[in-house]
Amino acid sequence: MSEPRSLYTPSELTREARLHIEAGFPRLWVEGEISNLSRPPSGHLYFSIKDERARIDCAMFVSQARRLTFRLENGMQVQVRGRLSLYEAQGRFQLIADAMEEAGEGRLRAAFEALKKQLEQEGLFDEAAKQSLPSFPRRIAVITSPGGAVIRDILNVLRRRWPLAAVRLYPVPVQGAEAPPAIARALTCANRHGWADAIIMGRGGGSLEDLWAFNDERVAREIFASAIPVVSAVGHETDFSISDFVADLRAPTPSAAAELLTPDQDQLKRTFRLHEQRLDRVMTGLLQRLAQSTDHLAHRLARQHPSFRLDQFVKNLDQYRARLGACARALVPQRQAQLERLSQNLTGHMRRLVPDRQQRLSALARTLHAVSPLPTLDRGYAILTRAEGKGVSSVSEVSPGDEITARLRDGTLEATVREVHAQPPDPDDKP
Repeated sequence: MSEPRSLYTPSELTREARLHIEAGFPRLWVEGEISNLSRPPSGHLYFSIKDERARIDCAMFVSQARRLTFRLENGMQVQVRGRLSLYEAQGRFQLIADAMEEAGEGRLRAAFEALKKQLEQEGLFDEAAKQSLPSFPRRIAVITSPGGAVIRDILNVLRRRWPLAAVRLYPVPVQGAEAPPAIARALTCANRHGWADAIIMGRGGGSLEDLWAFNDERVAREIFASAIPVVSAVGHETDFSISDFVADLRAPTPSAAAELLTPDQDQLKRTFRLHEQRLDRVMTGLLQRLAQSTDHLAHRLARQHPSFRLDQFVKNLDQYRARLGACARALVPQRQAQLERLSQNLTGHMRRLVPDRQQRLSALARTLHAVSPLPTLDRGYAILTRAEGKGVSSVSEVSPGDEITARLRDGTLEATVREVHAQPPDPDDKP
């Protein structure tokens, strides 16, 4: 008996193969050489990626192709990210690409991102750690290649904007394996010398690999440790390096670094001229006001000379003396007559008032003597008071241990109550 057959149509087989391939492989990266590149009017890219022994067809649709930062050409070594699939119409195995990097730059970019993340977590990029740049730097250290255009551009800008600044070059290679340690040593030396107010460090543009010396961890840590503010000027405006993130200021170009670090002498001169004109106006106005005030004071002084005023005071004093004498002569007889009348009235009033007050005082004294307990003291009695000065009239008002005072005819006794004996009420006493 023959074995049962599983029959597929070509479309069924390619569809099932596509499903198995897409499900069996996650999104992946493939590195190889570009060949058979095609750019149809649709904007899609069709190409192959190959090595010495195999080739894979690839497709990149227009939405992803527009994101490429370089122009794709045959023969380029690239890293392609995508998902495996099968073109059912032709039964062709292919990679649907959604991202692509040049092969060398891809590895460097991954290393760049890893170091950037590490240093950021350590706080080397924190704004709080960045130093302020000097407003008017007098000495600038430049760390760059002595033969490149960077130092010439910086000197040209400084000559135009701020010629007062002195420049000291720390020559270093800016590319290759020897560049990172040389740049790190230059930063150390500039700090050890302590000569500069600020440091400009940088180079011209280039690929990521060309700028790699400024993505070195040793350079980044020396920048962070620098006691002198560092301006990083690496590459062009679109280039970013690890040094840019660590530095106290990132400049898009070396020329821009010199401009950002220094004031513009022409602008300062214009500002000084404006201040000079304003100061001249203020001083002129002040001098005019002072001159007017001086003239006014001189005029007043001429009119009120001290000798003139003294003579005037003497004349006024003579007039006041004469008026005072006349007033005194007129006032004395009048006030003397009034004084005599008042004296006579007071004498008569006193003669009537004193006997009357004496009689009233005698009556009050007799009344006070009659009600006063003091005469009773002469007969052997005493007046008892408690500590607060309140009189004691009953044994119920004190208790054993209370302090009392007994006033006698010729003094007082301080006593303490030892016992209290209440007298039984007299039956004949009315309640």
